[in-house]
This record gives sequence, C-alpha cells and structure tokens, in this order.
Amino acid sequence: MEWIDLLESTTGRFADVLATGDLDADVPTCPGWTLADLGEHTRWTHAWAAHAVTAGTPDGDSPPPGLDRDALVAGYRAAAGVLLDALRRAAPDAPAWTFGADRTSGFWRRRQVHEVTMHLYDALASQRATDAWGIDPELAWDGVEEVATVFYPRQVRLERTDPLPAPVRLTATDLARSVVLEPSGVRAQSEEVELAAPASELLLVLWGRLPATGPAAEVLAQARVTP
Repeated sequence: MEWIDLLESTTGRFADVLATGDLDADVPTCPGWTLADLGEHTRWTHAWAAHAVTAGTPDGDSPPPGLDRDALVAGYRAAAGVLLDALRRAAPDAPAWTFGADRTSGFWRRRQVHEVTMHLYDALASQRATDAWGIDPELAWDGVEEVATVFYPRQVRLERTDPLPAPVRLTATDLARSVVLEPSGVRAQSEEVELAAPASELLLVLWGRLPATGPAAEVLAQARVTP
C-alpha cells in the first residue's frame, strides 16, 4: 500500500466534506455526534498520532481550534499536514509508540489511513452521501485483517468485550480471501459460522457501520470486536 499517498488523498476528501457539508448534521453512524464533532475528533486523532511518532509517547493532546467552519477546517488541514510531515520524515521502521505489536511509525501510516477512511464514511453518512465513499477492495481487506489481528484481540485482552462464542470466518467475495475471528482463549460454544460479502462491506460490518446478516449476525452481536 502507498500509505502516505492514501493518507494525503483521504484526509483531503475528509477536509472537503467539512468545508462544504452541514456541520450541524447528525452523524447516524456515530450517535450523538454532529459532523463538526466528528471533524474535531478526527483532527485530534491525527495530532495524537503525530505525537506518538515524533515524541514516542501516547501523551499527545491539543486544544480544539473551534467548531465554526473556518477554524475547524483550518485546524483539521493543519493536523493532517503535521501528521503527513511526521510520517514522511520517519522511516517506516523507525521506533514509535503504538498500541499494537508493531512498534514502528509504519503502524501509524496504516492505522491513520483506516481511521480517516472510516470517518470519511461517517462524514458522508451525515450528508446522506455514502454512495460517494468507495474503497479499493485491497485496502478494505487490509482493514478487515487489522480488526482480526489488532483490534479484536486487543478488545479481549483489555476486557472490553467477551470473546466470540464461536469462530467467525470473514470471506471477501470479491477477493476470494478469508480470515477467522477466533473465540480467543476460550472453548468455542458452537461451530464456525461464515460472513461472506465484498471486502468493503465486511469492513463496515466489523466497525458497526452496517448490520451483519445470516448466522454470523448472532455471533458477532455477542462481542464488540472493535472499540
């Protein structure tokens, strides 16, 4: 993946929605948030990730620039620019603080692309324009694998969720690939179930943006595989 190029283009698209959308519109995929709230959250996350790369700690913080359009858009573009600059300056294998097993700046190249890609979907959802989202199947599948190898195990490890009661096989029908979400350290209560869909739909299901269907829906409903 050309992570830097992807991050630059996707943060640009997200900024464009902030610049033109209704900032007071509710974000249906993030209950209780408006588009302005979503913009501030994503701005803060970019600034926090940049600090993790440059300072090597999770202690980064930055005050909100304001939720009026001019301040929000300028603040978001500035935070995205600082993050891009930090990631360009740091080699992918340079040490960085992360919350995953990969303790390099390369972690943040991948993670921040997926972060803003999902929040771009949310931003477009606030404007009833998710048809404009779109994602390359390979990128979507990488996001599915990130959930399987980073987020779901972390959720269980931090006791934020109970393990899944049965294995869930996620099959990308547009790529003919699959990965299994395992019960994670406990005995499976039932046989493996499968959720088969295009990679982009699998990603949206795992992050709670679309409902699961079929036998996998009941199993996935019993755990929070993502924060």
